[in-house]
Amino acid sequence: MKKRFLIKLILLFIFSLLAINIFPQHRNSQLSPEESFRMVLHSISGHDLYNYVKQITEDKYKGRLSGTEEYREVANWLADWFKETGVLPHGDNNTYFQYFDLPYILVKKPCYVALNIPVNNDTIRKYYRYEDDFMPGSTSGSGTATAEVVYVGYGVTAPELNYDDYKNVDVKGKIVLMEREVPVNPDKNPELFKKWRPYSFHQYKLENAVKHGAIGMLYNYGPIANPNNAYNAHFIYSHVGDVVVEDIFKGTGKSHKEIIEKIAKELQPQSFYTGKSATIQNTTEYHPDGKAPTVIGYVEGSDPQLKNEFIIISAHLDHVGQCYETVPGANDNASGVASMMGAAKALANSAIHIKRSVMFIAFAGEEDGVVGSKYYIKNPEVPLKNTVCVMNLDGVGCGNKIWCLSGKNFPAFWSYINDANEKYVHGIVEPTEFSNLARPRLDAARFLWAGVPTVSFNVSGAKSFYHIPKDELSTITPEIMEQMSRILFLSAYEMANADSVNFRIE
Repeated sequence: MKKRFLIKLILLFIFSLLAINIFPQHRNSQLSPEESFRMVLHSISGHDLYNYVKQITEDKYKGRLSGTEEYREVANWLADWFKETGVLPHGDNNTYFQYFDLPYILVKKPCYVALNIPVNNDTIRKYYRYEDDFMPGSTSGSGTATAEVVYVGYGVTAPELNYDDYKNVDVKGKIVLMEREVPVNPDKNPELFKKWRPYSFHQYKLENAVKHGAIGMLYNYGPIANPNNAYNAHFIYSHVGDVVVEDIFKGTGKSHKEIIEKIAKELQPQSFYTGKSATIQNTTEYHPDGKAPTVIGYVEGSDPQLKNEFIIISAHLDHVGQCYETVPGANDNASGVASMMGAAKALANSAIHIKRSVMFIAFAGEEDGVVGSKYYIKNPEVPLKNTVCVMNLDGVGCGNKIWCLSGKNFPAFWSYINDANEKYVHGIVEPTEFSNLARPRLDAARFLWAGVPTVSFNVSGAKSFYHIPKDELSTITPEIMEQMSRILFLSAYEMANADSVNFRIE
């Protein structure tokens, strides 16, 4: 008798557990809409977001360089996560992917930069420290270049501006030392900058150096890894920092700081022969047949008409790969993808309904010149006219203050973000203006140029690292990602359910 009673109790317990899992609605049937909403909001956990960053930055993905097999593996992982979470596919042919061609270059050992110092009848080499003083050019040719170093300012040849950094120097067979950007500030003089803008691209600078016969380049940029450049199999270059630049200027009678100031003031070249010799060695492997997938999913709206309008939340999934050490890209931009994932899960896995659809895009090729979003704009999975707005994330994992780039450009758009923060999150969130005149550095720039209302979030307030191996998991602040993800969810929810939304500037 006791045995049968015990069996009944066990069966009753098992049935109760099954009922809880099969009929979850009954558990929360007494909750008010506000209570249900708060439950969904608080399901966004910094712990979960941190673990997403941990997964995305695993060693097996080798820094997620677009075009590589390792990048495709992490893209597949995210697509599987979308599927398991209930985020529907919205890529090509009812998949989660939008593929495009993207050649890539692998950087391997050995790589070095050295200054060749003549001593009596001999030469001593001063080798520079990897990461601190130099990093290999991520699109460098493979080989060794040894030659005199010629300083060529910004490496610009612009007859219409009466400016040519190569006018009074012959760089054939030489190594050029070159500055990044151009000597005109887009914020201080936007109209003049527009004329200089074509010469600010890394690709132009490298190709112009090759055109003038240079065999190598010391690029005063970082030093960082950067796959956003042109490739020439016979041109060897590396990125260098202050130590290398100062060593080359020593004994020339010239000050690097003063030369930069003079170029900016007079807009006249200050190129000169340094009399110094350097050696650059890089070991690289060119892969012309690379393909990269942007990952795209969505949560469908419930309104028969409004579901055809889309709110986009985006972040780039790729990073800079191995140069020659792995650059994990925890803040840039695993943090952005993780924050997007938190909002996606909250919208997809809850009983909360939205009228408009919300799309989630993890771009490939951002680090290669923002080419993934460029491809998407030309081949949109949703007509751009049906895209209500874009909330982009890039570098949101380190610090305690959230910046909303171009928030001031779209006051009505910003009001949703600000209201979400003030009512529920209570973080530090500030809007800024964005002229978007310089070369594109964010996926947000592509959408803005296409006329789509777009803001882009980043975070400050803690030490972070850009395009170097130190951008790793230990730098991440889970609490700020939690705030960011909750703001995304709240803003998307309110915009998705508004009677009408139009942020476009006529």
